[in-house]
Amino acid sequence: MSKALYRKYRSKSLDEIKGQKHVTDILSRSLAMDRISHAYLLTGPRGVGKTSIARILAYEINKLPYDENGSHLDIIEIDAASNNGVEDIRDLREKVQIAPVSAHKKIYIIDEVHMLSKAAFNALLKTLEEPPEHAVFILATTDVDKLPATIISRTQQFGLRIISPTDIAAHLKYIAEKEKILIDDEALLLIALRGGGTFRDSISLLDQLQSLTDEKTTITRELVEQSLGLAPNELIKRLLDAYESKDLAMIVSLLDQSEQSGIQTIVLSTQLIQSIRDTVTKKPQFLPLLDQLLDVAKSSQPNIRLLTALASHITPKPKTAALQIQTPVISAPITELKKQVDPTIASTLPPIPASTPPKSVKKALKTPVNEPESIEYEAGTLDWEALIEHTRSNFVAVYSVLSKCSGILEGDTLTLYTHNAFYKKKLDDPKHRSSLFAALKATGAGSPIIKTVGTPPPPKDSVAASVAAIMGGGEEVSVE
Repeated sequence: MSKALYRKYRSKSLDEIKGQKHVTDILSRSLAMDRISHAYLLTGPRGVGKTSIARILAYEINKLPYDENGSHLDIIEIDAASNNGVEDIRDLREKVQIAPVSAHKKIYIIDEVHMLSKAAFNALLKTLEEPPEHAVFILATTDVDKLPATIISRTQQFGLRIISPTDIAAHLKYIAEKEKILIDDEALLLIALRGGGTFRDSISLLDQLQSLTDEKTTITRELVEQSLGLAPNELIKRLLDAYESKDLAMIVSLLDQSEQSGIQTIVLSTQLIQSIRDTVTKKPQFLPLLDQLLDVAKSSQPNIRLLTALASHITPKPKTAALQIQTPVISAPITELKKQVDPTIASTLPPIPASTPPKSVKKALKTPVNEPESIEYEAGTLDWEALIEHTRSNFVAVYSVLSKCSGILEGDTLTLYTHNAFYKKKLDDPKHRSSLFAALKATGAGSPIIKTVGTPPPPKDSVAASVAAIMGGGEEVSVE
């Protein structure tokens, strides 16, 4: 059975550790001066070399040749994720008093130390405060914030960093040459980016992809994109171009194309984030989009959230329709003609009323959630119940405000009475306004002009309206 590449090329000395020179230089200098601490703490993201450094450090403290496959009696590794109880640490406290079997120091490596229980930390603290002369503790964790300050203060802490994609790509190239894997530089850089700043994940991806090549086939960027289910670089570019030009139809088309190709929405949004991050100094106009893309992975419907993020800055154009009413106009010359035909008729003709312009037609909407009602207008049909339900499922912040509003629809303008200034401010927020437009569009309401008023709707009853005017305002309620 072949050995995994990340194990085959694991570092065997501090000098071979890549990307953590700020840590390895200090440790190497301390070892050269024989200044050994009784406790070390290695922190940082997963896959950046914490465990490798801990093992190498244990062997170099004892001046032993590094043996990855072997196990030394005086170098004990403990996984705190599965040995996190107080009894486990009490057992360790008893064994730590025993002198080393053959090495200079007895070294305990505790991985994922943040997983220890509170009682276990208290038990470990006593040992760290008064350790035996022959004992050394090397603690490693991905979540230093969960460690008690009393534990941290009794260790020498070293923070490991995420490794730059350039450094990872250079190391991957070295491995590829050793393994005779044909791969171009763009593909190596893409693998490094997908590895998330860790050697282990990046090398594992290279190991996965090496089966795609032979002595005559080179792994290209396009091949990596297809194999890992990534969106092509051209699709990312076209999506950002469509966002910049406010081309909603193109955005929808490209997202449909991406979905049909089997590209996961969260993967696509991650690629968009990376692309914007790389060009943000040249195109700062993408910063609002970058902020909204961060919410895609948290959404229960990431595909809808991605669409609204890309369309958030597009202001819908209201549809206008002119209603022309042709009314017959009876002019004076007709009367004069009638006089000429029969003078007696003129005296019996009724007076001609002056033409009056048609009155505008208003429709009122009562908007409580328990009394839904449909509104029809030229730009579409608004199903209030569907709108409320859509915002409840997709835009909770908008739903919490909209469900308490009332409104009046006049022509192609939807006036929302928010009942108070606080709700008006919420609906006027560009972030919420874009969600409201998206909800209207999604429920078949088209794109009405939205006007918000921070008061209750005016009473329908004329007497109530007069009283409200005298009293300085009021809200019409139904009493059964």
